Amino acid sequence: MMRVGLALAALGMTGSALAQERPPAGSPPVIPIAASKIILVGDSTTAVVGGWGPSFCAYNVTSFAACINLARGGRSSGSYLWEGSWNLVQGEMRTPGYRNIWVLIQFGHNDQPGKPGRSTDLAKDFPANLERYVRDVRAAGAKPVLVTPLTRRMFKGAALDNDLEPWAASIRTVARRLNVPLADLNAVSVKAVNEMGEAAAERFAPLAKDAAPFTSGGPQATEVDDRPGGSVRLSFDRTHLGLLGANYFADMMARELAVAVPEMRPLLLSLQQRPDVTNHIRQ
Repeated sequence: MMRVGLALAALGMTGSALAQERPPAGSPPVIPIAASKIILVGDSTTAVVGGWGPSFCAYNVTSFAACINLARGGRSSGSYLWEGSWNLVQGEMRTPGYRNIWVLIQFGHNDQPGKPGRSTDLAKDFPANLERYVRDVRAAGAKPVLVTPLTRRMFKGAALDNDLEPWAASIRTVARRLNVPLADLNAVSVKAVNEMGEAAAERFAPLAKDAAPFTSGGPQATEVDDRPGGSVRLSFDRTHLGLLGANYFADMMARELAVAVPEMRPLLLSLQQRPDVTNHIRQ
């Protein structure tokens, strides 16, 4: 009898679950969802803790766009491919059910010379890697968007030293040749940082200039250890971003994408639309 009762209970649960897949009788017609996905690919200037990507996914896209940040610190256009990170992106691109899937690709910082195991040849390997990414995205039925690298905030005298311009120029060339939408983050971030000046740009660093470097180690061993155990390393530098910088440049990216990819415009938001946070991103 107990087994019969359990079986009937299971059948009842199954019937209840099936009933929940449909609205009650008399409900208004259901409009199927038409969601999209945005995948971020790049280095630490896009990644969690140090990049604009987390703020972008959190504040600059509507709930009709799944935003997946697969950028990883320290990666170049070559090492991201060699280590298998790109394989994860290809899996995300093939997830069914999305109307559009855009893949935003930003590299350059770690492709520069002097980074063993990461540096790529600017004339040959760097553009070839970008072309590989574009081909793979299109082959998966997704839509590539190339992004020029966020500027470093290093000045020579009163002017910004844009040492990433050769890599930005290469990305622009690939975008033109392959007819790929381009978000020229390098150009607009260089212009903005130049106009605000070095002192104002220093606000965007992970920590203040006079602050001591900070590292949060993993939790101490205890009998019951339920605290987050990841490690965060923060210091003042002119490449990576704190929360203020992440919000500022994520908002900049949203504005650039609205122009470069008009189809994305209904999915994009700006912090400047929100009076509760506007003061935090003003220059």
